[in-house]
Amino acid sequence: MSSKEPETLFTIPIGSEGQVVCLRPADRIYVLEFTSPPDNRLVTPFCHSLLLALDILEFRHPKGVVLTTSGIQKFYSNGLDLDHARWTPGFWSDSLYALWRRILTFPMPTIALLNGHAFAGGLMLAMMHDYRFMNPHRGFLCLNEVELGVPLQPPMAAVFRQKCGAATFRALVLEGRRFKALDALQENIIDGVGGLDEALSYIAEMKLISRADKGVYGKLKREMWRETVRFLESWDEESGKEIREGMIRQREDERREEGVRRWERSKL
Repeated sequence: MSSKEPETLFTIPIGSEGQVVCLRPADRIYVLEFTSPPDNRLVTPFCHSLLLALDILEFRHPKGVVLTTSGIQKFYSNGLDLDHARWTPGFWSDSLYALWRRILTFPMPTIALLNGHAFAGGLMLAMMHDYRFMNPHRGFLCLNEVELGVPLQPPMAAVFRQKCGAATFRALVLEGRRFKALDALQENIIDGVGGLDEALSYIAEMKLISRADKGVYGKLKREMWRETVRFLESWDEESGKEIREGMIRQREDERREEGVRRWERSKL
């Protein structure tokens, strides 16, 4: 299967400057190309526009395979805008986690077509897909939270814990390692290298178009990734649990530090 000039099915704006364009390069294959300058940050308008595009495909078009990619050559996505995430009401449950859960359990095969960098939340977005293909000549995959001093929330860690080996998980989270395409392929972070043509060949080889026809594809994925789905669906509960655990850790740290002070005083 090779790509041809794709048909444009619909376009959805992202705020005032961006857009999601749905392209059909072949029958029952849909490419959601998002462009939200400068680097496709996962802010509320971005998430809601991509969610609407997925809804339109599910309810108004024949089941097939959905690919997401970027119209910005340098970036697939550079992740979250931390200020937006902290101060926008409902962002986590109604925007970001809603999008991730939708993709993770979408009732059709999904492929992230990584044409550029996927950092932090951008890589997490890609991991929610069933498959990942990456440009072999451009871009890094990286979780840079250890460099930013930002902890991973339970759903963020869970998807890597479920989809990556332990050594790869450690390299991503604790080392902040930047993976080029061939390294990412060796570590099974991605499933192939190349662009749309290679992804289309993979779709044909794996017979992915027919996978959604039986109507259980989304249910199978929900069961496969139950841990991550549970964290995505119970964000409020997990947030409260994190606060309680943080208070326990603070009391433990205070008790430990007091032990250190007593030891220091004993040396005087």
